[in-house]
Amino acid sequence: MICQITSIAEMRERVAEGRAAGASVGLVPTMGALHEGHLSLVRRARSENDLVLASIFVNPTQFGPSEDLEKYPRDLARDLALAEEAGVDMVFTPEPDEMYPAGFCTWIDVETIGERLCGASRPQHFRGVATVVAKLLDICRPDRAYFGMKDAQQLVVIRRMVADLNMSVEIVGCPTVREPDGLAMSSRNAYLTPEERAQAPALFRALKAAEGAVAGGVREATALKRLMEECLAGATLADIEYVEIVGFHDLRPLDPVEGQCLIALAVRFGETRLIDNTVVCA
Repeated sequence: MICQITSIAEMRERVAEGRAAGASVGLVPTMGALHEGHLSLVRRARSENDLVLASIFVNPTQFGPSEDLEKYPRDLARDLALAEEAGVDMVFTPEPDEMYPAGFCTWIDVETIGERLCGASRPQHFRGVATVVAKLLDICRPDRAYFGMKDAQQLVVIRRMVADLNMSVEIVGCPTVREPDGLAMSSRNAYLTPEERAQAPALFRALKAAEGAVAGGVREATALKRLMEECLAGATLADIEYVEIVGFHDLRPLDPVEGQCLIALAVRFGETRLIDNTVVCA
């Protein structure tokens, strides 16, 4: 039976017991609404650790004032069942006032990296992400923590934070899990109308077109962006927020394209914002 824990004190106590017994610890932080992408992280953690923890916490501090905090999908009973089936030993499910008690005023802000790409339109987002992940790492003290490559900027931000603050944890990036038509799995896909869902795989096609062009020798960022925008033009319901080519480790814009690159895009379908990316070596 999976163990559900809601208090920080109990979570720390349980992890300390496991460590005293010599167990290695893996953590999969989530906001719930679990899908195959999350479960692939759990299975990776299960294969590499003695004790597997997951957190399910819809973190209010990473949502902007006009974003979807209140309607973010929540189904804890379903999530707990899926987590148990995938191999989670303990699930940390705190309430917001447990993580952010009255008077809370301390934040972690990963500058520059957190201000690019998604950070340009969501200025407080990565401050909220970095702060909650730092708290989870401190509470759970894992040897390894697992994050999906779909949220590549998040992964880069967290790795920078861990390096800068000398945290003794390995941040493991895992491949994006996709639907059969290429759409990256995301909890927000549930918001798409049938018509929007039918057009959403255009993101993946645009990324694959750019991948192919880079493999074919194209190095001009402007040409690659134009190619991606042309691929997205057929998705008439799509509103492009950004199409960018940046260095994978620092997210600096690249032109010409060289080294390890992140090709990333953000597109809105109505009120639903989708992101996707691919990493290439040029």
